[in-house]
Amino acid sequence: MSALRLVIFDVDGTLVDSQADIVAAMTHAFARAGREAPSRDTILSIVGLSLDRAIAFLAPDLPPEIQSRMVEWYKDAYVALRAEIGAAQSSPLYPGAREVLEALHAQPETLLGVATGKSRRGLDKLLEGHGLERMFITQQVSDHHPSKPHPSMIRAALAETGLEPHQAVMIGDTSFDMEMAAAAGVTGIGVGWGYHPREALGAARYVIESFDALPPLLQQIWETAA
Repeated sequence: MSALRLVIFDVDGTLVDSQADIVAAMTHAFARAGREAPSRDTILSIVGLSLDRAIAFLAPDLPPEIQSRMVEWYKDAYVALRAEIGAAQSSPLYPGAREVLEALHAQPETLLGVATGKSRRGLDKLLEGHGLERMFITQQVSDHHPSKPHPSMIRAALAETGLEPHQAVMIGDTSFDMEMAAAAGVTGIGVGWGYHPREALGAARYVIESFDALPPLLQQIWETAA
């Protein structure tokens, strides 16, 4: 059995706190459609879904052509907000995230990946803003996959790295992340600092409350799987 292992991270609500930009961009998209935006909590509840599915959920009564325009209005607003103050400031890393990423990246046997509802453009800008471009060997984005919780992203990450489900974990803050992990047969690790409440993470195998809890938990998981 290969000694390699794969640690896949969600992005929004897991690695970075992007809620201000998400809410502002969604509010802009609804305003362009002549609608009042949903509440902050309702908007954050769809984080993790691909944008087309998120808007269809938030505005199910609007015709598909308007929903499609809202996707573009959201993207344009998000990029404009990001350009205004920079990714590092508009979507800051959560406490301890960089240190844990660097420590895991330094382990020759550990491969890092991301599986996100962001577009390729959005992820590239975020990684560039934080100087994380070379950190993740596999990067799965919404452009090329069905929305979470479909397991396509994790299956692609496993295929790209040549690993089996028992050699991987998925770390995320939403029910969509944990359901995706379960569907793909990998260990799901929920985080308690993101956009879904802890009680929504029922499909998670574990839940952690801080980044410094992740390395020892991973070591425990790998030892059990060996």
